[in-house]
Amino acid sequence: MMRLPKFTYRAPQTISDAVRMIADAGPEGMFVAGGTDLYPNMKRRQQTPRMVISVMRLREMHTITGDEKSGITLGAGVLLTEICENKSIQAFYPVVAQAAKLISTPLLRNMGTIGGNLLLDTRCNYYDQNYEWRKGINFCMKKDGDVCWVAPGSPKCWAVQSSDLAPVMVALGAHLKFVSVDGDRIVEADKLYNNDGINYLNKRPNEMLTEIYLPPMNGKLATYHKLRRRGSFDFPVLGVAAAIEMAADGTIEKARIVMGGVAPAPIEVSDAETVLTGQPFDSDRIAAAAEACYIKARPLDNTDFVMGWRKQMARPFTIQALKELWLQSRKAS
Repeated sequence: MMRLPKFTYRAPQTISDAVRMIADAGPEGMFVAGGTDLYPNMKRRQQTPRMVISVMRLREMHTITGDEKSGITLGAGVLLTEICENKSIQAFYPVVAQAAKLISTPLLRNMGTIGGNLLLDTRCNYYDQNYEWRKGINFCMKKDGDVCWVAPGSPKCWAVQSSDLAPVMVALGAHLKFVSVDGDRIVEADKLYNNDGINYLNKRPNEMLTEIYLPPMNGKLATYHKLRRRGSFDFPVLGVAAAIEMAADGTIEKARIVMGGVAPAPIEVSDAETVLTGQPFDSDRIAAAAEACYIKARPLDNTDFVMGWRKQMARPFTIQALKELWLQSRKAS
């Protein structure tokens, strides 16, 4: 049985108390929400904070406010189940509810939060093992070692970003609010993630994610498609988030295509967006966008399935996502 290491647990009642605690704790402290990622990592000794600061009692982080016209603000502590079941999100941001429902199992969605999913630790076949297994290969670059076993000659870690909501937030242009003793900071979702398995977040150590702002959809169509071995529980080995804005003349005014599960950060495929923007929404454009995603996808031996097959799947999953949006656009017109 893997056991948690010893640590001090704190449960602040306000955001200001929480950020003061993490500032005092320094590198020995970490925030925890539902704990569905952190506690297993602690059992495997991947992360060993001496102080764990829970954010689950912070009422300000459990609210959903706003409307269709002004946009919706989600507290970072809102449970994934609440995201799935909230009527406003279902009505105005169905892609967010759709992606949240694909995360893990109902039990873990009852514990996990939107903030926790967006800040999910990167994953890898060589990293997500117990301490003794990792010690047997002399550890890896991400924790205690100096070699990335995915690509031994690489100067960086290739652990994968496996959040289902991260590609969706990038595609929708979401903004995230971080709070610390030094003040507040707003970060655009596409600026939050770094393409590095170790330094995967543009987040300061003493900052806490408190809010996620979803801008008004204004007729935007969006969807998310996920590849995984089992129909529930598993992390994505490929995710495709697509968002389309249609012009009055039936052409595509703006497009964002974002892949997850293939790199340390969500990958926005600008070439796919270029072949769609300003063009009619037809099978030729969809095929061209899918080809651009196939070219951009460069999965390595860091998650489930054969990496070459995962690359091949970028085409059909992009086609599926865009065909779904094409049908939605036809109904809307």
